[in-house]
Amino acid sequence: MSYKAPRILIIPGLHDSGPTHWQTWLQGQYRDARRVTQRDPSRPELERWAERIQRTLEIAATPHEQGEWLAVAHSFGCLALARHLADRPDSPIREALLVAPAEPDKFGIAEALPHQRLSRRSRLIASSTDPWMSAASAARWAHRWGASYSNLGNVGHINAEAGFGPLPLAKSWIEAARARAAAQQRPRHAEFSEWAFAV
Repeated sequence: MSYKAPRILIIPGLHDSGPTHWQTWLQGQYRDARRVTQRDPSRPELERWAERIQRTLEIAATPHEQGEWLAVAHSFGCLALARHLADRPDSPIREALLVAPAEPDKFGIAEALPHQRLSRRSRLIASSTDPWMSAASAARWAHRWGASYSNLGNVGHINAEAGFGPLPLAKSWIEAARARAAAQQRPRHAEFSEWAFAV
C-alpha cells in the first residue's frame, strides 16, 4: 500500500478563528486539512469540545480516507485536544501542536485535564505577554504533558489581533512532522552485517 501523509486537523479556540487568523491561513495551505467546528464556539465546555474533535475525526474517516492526523490547536482548542488525547488512546492523531493555550484555571477545568505526559508527541508554543496564560504556567503545562516548549517572546496571544495572519512556524512544524511520519514508513533495509552468506 502506498504511503499517505498525515492530514491536518485545525482546532480553533473560543469564537473560532476568523478569516485573518493564522489557523485559517494554515488551513488554506493544505487541501486535505479539516477544521473542528464547534456548535457554539462562544461557550467553552471542555467535554463537548473534546467530543467534537472525535466526531470530526469519525466523519472524516471514510473507507478511502483512513490514516493519521497532525492536530494544530489554539487557545481553548489546546485544552480540548489534551482532553481528547487523554480520553481516546486510540486517536488517529499522530502529533499535536498546541499554540497559546488558554489558562485552565480561568475556566475552572484544571482538574479535568490530563496531568501526565500526553499519549502523542507534542509541542507547545507560548509567549511572554499572553493575557490568556502566563509563560510560567505554559511551561508547567508543557512539562506535565511532556511537550517540547518554545516561548516566542512579546507576541501576545499569537492570534490575528496580535498580528499573526500567516504563522510560518506552524507550517514548518507540519512539514517536519510529515517528514518524521514518512521516515517511519520507509522499508527497513538490512544492514550488511545482518546478511548471511554461504561459505
